[in-house]
Amino acid sequence: MIGIFRQKTPVNALLLLFYALVLKFPLFLHPVAPALHPEDNYLYRVILHGLDPVFHNTPILYSLLTFILLISQATLFNRISNHHKVLPKPNFLPGMSYILITSLLPDWGHFSAPLLVNMIMIWVWYRMMELYNSQRPGTAIFNIGVWTGIVSLLYIPAVAFLLLVLSALLTMRPFRIREWFVGLLGFTFPYYFLFLILYLTGTWKWADIVPSIKFAVPAFPATIWITLGIVWLVVPFVIGGYFVQKNLNKVLIQIRKSWSLLLLFLMVAIVIILISRVTSYENWVIMAVPLAAFHAAAYYYPTKTLGPNILHWLIVAYILAMNYFI
Repeated sequence: MIGIFRQKTPVNALLLLFYALVLKFPLFLHPVAPALHPEDNYLYRVILHGLDPVFHNTPILYSLLTFILLISQATLFNRISNHHKVLPKPNFLPGMSYILITSLLPDWGHFSAPLLVNMIMIWVWYRMMELYNSQRPGTAIFNIGVWTGIVSLLYIPAVAFLLLVLSALLTMRPFRIREWFVGLLGFTFPYYFLFLILYLTGTWKWADIVPSIKFAVPAFPATIWITLGIVWLVVPFVIGGYFVQKNLNKVLIQIRKSWSLLLLFLMVAIVIILISRVTSYENWVIMAVPLAAFHAAAYYYPTKTLGPNILHWLIVAYILAMNYFI
């Protein structure tokens, strides 16, 4: 399977869809309706209220929407990774890795605000990587700020992604204070519309608008299966990180900066998890994008494919056992 996805052929797009159907079919066997959490912000609540008259709170329809979101995110992430040559040759390993790791924890198959955040942040990550050679950095930085602000209107702890915007400016651009102000202005831009809507509708409450940020210890794994799922997230990440570091001197500086940006992405995602009070693991899906890149590196770089194949099939066996036999 690793050998197949190491190639970039049109048939692999269909194979990726079939791969996702096999691993994520339990979404349809055990559908779950979305639940609101205290961290879910105005925009996500509006989306849920808009879907309710259509879906009538039918879990299977939310599972179908979740599957479409996940396969779309995997495909988009794969195309962006190939476009920016995150790995030396075009392949389908980033998309495969995204499908694989989002199957490791059952909560990552729920329709949730963090899942919608991922869709936007994949695009934001793409725009951040383009800052290095951007001819119109002001417009690009403003758009990045706007989309990051929208993300925080979906999920309150995602306000921490502002740190990623500032880190991206430090990593991808020479320091210019004007660009930093443009990014901050873009981030606050969606809030202007929110304040205006709340004021006109008479629902203005300052206490509800200011994000309540409190650090908390993530939920301790309740079962051995959750623990194993976390282990399978960490092991390929460590292996991939080793190979990325080993091969950084062989790639262009823009690609080195892209990997640094992915690591910063992961660090900010961990901060978001720490300021979330959700007792489930739905919010952990925010780590999926940077983790998938490092997992893809763990499958791509080894010259002998036996090790990556064994690792891949062990993870697949765990997913199948957890979803179909437990």
